[in-house]
Amino acid sequence: MEIAIINTGGTFNKRYDPIKGELIVPRDNLAIENILKSYHTNLDYVLKGMIFKDSLEMDDKDRESLLNEIKNAQTKKVLVVHGTDTMRKSAAFIAKNIEEKCVVFTGAMEPFSINPAEATANFTLALAKLLLNFEEGVFIAMHSLVLPYSKIIKDRERGIFCRK
Repeated sequence: MEIAIINTGGTFNKRYDPIKGELIVPRDNLAIENILKSYHTNLDYVLKGMIFKDSLEMDDKDRESLLNEIKNAQTKKVLVVHGTDTMRKSAAFIAKNIEEKCVVFTGAMEPFSINPAEATANFTLALAKLLLNFEEGVFIAMHSLVLPYSKIIKDRERGIFCRK
């Protein structure tokens, strides 16, 4: 396996539930599977879904589960799909507890089901970091930037990630 892809949920994955009349985080990997299918790729990966929450609902127990999954991955390259609101907090948690791996967090401000372009672009950016420029550490890949997690922030006023 070349890359482990871990899907934790977040806006990236949200879909409209006509019964509830709201956006939900489904307990599946459909958005990522659709992106990967469109690549027509020879990529060697394992995709695992876990947590399946909006990142505002995540706690340190969830982050500990994510950390264990990353540690147990049989590769040094890990892509994490995560909600944007606490992505940096989770990245910092992982960075304090992981070595000898390249972990890249990504997500989307709008669900793939509503705007597939943004989610696909961010996912592709994260994947490119892992395939083309491996370096140990924890990174965030969002809105045309790939930076160490401590050098990127979510600008809530503009609705994008930018340099810190």
